[in-house]
Amino acid sequence: MKIQRAGIFFFLILVVAFSSCEPNNPFDTGPPYDFEGNLAKDSLLIVDYLDTAQVDSLYRIHDPSGVVIIVQEEGAGSRPVNGNVVYADYTGSLMSDGTVFDTSVESVAMANDLHVEGDEYRPIRFLLGGGTVISGWSVSFRRLRPGSKARLVIPSPYGYQNVDRDRIPANSVLIFDVDFLGIE
Repeated sequence: MKIQRAGIFFFLILVVAFSSCEPNNPFDTGPPYDFEGNLAKDSLLIVDYLDTAQVDSLYRIHDPSGVVIIVQEEGAGSRPVNGNVVYADYTGSLMSDGTVFDTSVESVAMANDLHVEGDEYRPIRFLLGGGTVISGWSVSFRRLRPGSKARLVIPSPYGYQNVDRDRIPANSVLIFDVDFLGIE
């Protein structure tokens, strides 16, 4: 009888212990990001944008990744490779409505109510392939020569994916007007 009571008591302790545990795995962040599905959806939006956008260009590069580079002025010299430091001025906007969300140019920041007193507005400097910028930039700058001016159309899988950023909604297609100043 004592063994039976001890077994029941042990069973109740186990039930209470397991029922009081956190039911959610803290590492379970939801369903995995649908890279291919979002890329397919964004590709259709980009085709519509390219059909209607009034963008002067010399030519367009449709990278196999889905990133589109609209070259407006051709630069000269070698294209950068992983390990090169890239310098560029940029203005980023949402393809959906043209809202400017970031820039390295102070006058553009002021015109779009993005100006922050004390911020230094200067060209961005990043290591190509170093993981410090969105992957769409790495794809794009590998296809440009220093001195180029271009518009980068970056599908969400190569941007911020399904993460809401300060002024950028999740799964946004991004537009960057860039002035590729040089490499070292």
